Amino acid sequence: MAGNDLGSLLGSLLGGGGSGGQSGGAGGILGSLIGALAGGQGGAQGGGAAGAGGASNPLGGLLDMLTRSGLTDQTRSWVGTGENQSVSGAQIAEALPDDTLQQVAQDAGVSPQEAADEIARSLPQAVDKLTPTGSMPQGSLEDIIREQRL
Repeated sequence: MAGNDLGSLLGSLLGGGGSGGQSGGAGGILGSLIGALAGGQGGAQGGGAAGAGGASNPLGGLLDMLTRSGLTDQTRSWVGTGENQSVSGAQIAEALPDDTLQQVAQDAGVSPQEAADEIARSLPQAVDKLTPTGSMPQGSLEDIIREQRL
């Protein structure tokens, strides 16, 4: 599944082995989230991915979803070149569709709150690394991740 591949790539990007462990680590959880959103699991809000980079790059759709949920300053700080603003697990849980968060938690073998907390910890770092120039790069998410690996 694409989520597993993305988990491995995101885990490498974040400095961990996203393919190992029971929960797959931060990369596995983010990969599962991106995979769920790309697969239409995000419900009506998941449609934002098409307007922000297409189905091959659902990261833009995720950031649009977070922005619409009132996390504009945080998402801008992650993409921008300055200091990353933090976000809480509760904010992530509120911003994501319930079925998406449930699926991510089930895939990772953790509770929905644990999944939201891990997304809150790792998403700012992942977005920051994927957008080193301060703007959303073009291309598929897999290609962008591979280009940014050190």
